[in-house]
Amino acid sequence: MKPPKLSVEQIRELGEPLYRTVVPPHWADNNNHVNVRWYAVLYDDAGDVLHDLHGLTVESHRERNSGTMDLEHHTCFVGEVMVGDAVAVYVRALQVNAKRLHYLMFVVNETQHRVASVFECINAFVDLNIRRTAPFPEASRLLMEEMIAAHSKAAWPAPVTGVMSV
Repeated sequence: MKPPKLSVEQIRELGEPLYRTVVPPHWADNNNHVNVRWYAVLYDDAGDVLHDLHGLTVESHRERNSGTMDLEHHTCFVGEVMVGDAVAVYVRALQVNAKRLHYLMFVVNETQHRVASVFECINAFVDLNIRRTAPFPEASRLLMEEMIAAHSKAAWPAPVTGVMSV
């Protein structure tokens, strides 16, 4: 499923990117563009920053013996990224409940000034003592709700697949 056309300017309305990098040579595949596995790295690294913004840091997880885990995700590729391109990852938070967060991330190719990829995800808070989902800490959930409220003001519809929700 191809998401609706989104401009870089629309995505930048979401605020500062979570993550920026320049694509290194070892990310290239036989097609001479970024291999699919490196998009997962981009989204995972940006996800770490997203969790930090919600107070779910490595240290806080260590103290609680908790973590976060993706339960489901979908990635749509809409433009190539090449070695040497500068990329940025933006987030649009959509929904949260006691245990799950639904969000989108966008890879923007800043060199080519276009959207390269859209990622939709359901992520959960996990109690590692029992290896099951558990309620987010209240302070973290409140921060997520604030982000969702801010992102809900975007003038463009969130390009969701329609098969994921919390």
